[in-house]
Amino acid sequence: MLKFTPDNQLKPKRGSLLLAEPFLDDPYFKRTVIVLCEHNEEGSFGFVLNNYVEVSLESMVEEMPAFETRVSIGGPVKNSNLYYIHTLGNQLEDSLPITDKLFMGGNFHQLRDLMTSGQLKENQIRFFVGYSGWAENQLQEELDAKSWFVAEGFTNELMNTHNDDLWADIVTSLGKEYEHLANYPQDPNLN
Repeated sequence: MLKFTPDNQLKPKRGSLLLAEPFLDDPYFKRTVIVLCEHNEEGSFGFVLNNYVEVSLESMVEEMPAFETRVSIGGPVKNSNLYYIHTLGNQLEDSLPITDKLFMGGNFHQLRDLMTSGQLKENQIRFFVGYSGWAENQLQEELDAKSWFVAEGFTNELMNTHNDDLWADIVTSLGKEYEHLANYPQDPNLN
């Protein structure tokens, strides 16, 4: 029997992905994939991976070298700030681990030097304007309301800014009982 909203038993943790259920109509979160950078008893925060702004990085940040990448709208909180996640580890001092392969922040001057020298590849870093945050227990309440599915991290897929089907790809990867959700039209009235 096909369940329209399958039970998702995974618990969120640092490095997990949150997948918006297909009917969530919030303008910031509709069909989004969010990587959780922190999840604890005080709250949670992460970055929307698949909602892009059509502005170049170097036009957003003074003295930033040209770098071929897409910048994501990480969420509605502090959306005048630029954040980044990367796979560089200790190559950037003061980086904070999200998982053993994914890190957040770090020394901006070192980052800029790596970009200027051409040592940094596009699939090693992601940039975000703003972030998504939840107060204590807020994310659990949204999970209980079935607003989100939880998936385990997919580091290579997360670093690819050219996959415009990220949400559908990861929903499908959750298993056969999710495939119908990945194919559900964004606007069923147009069907």
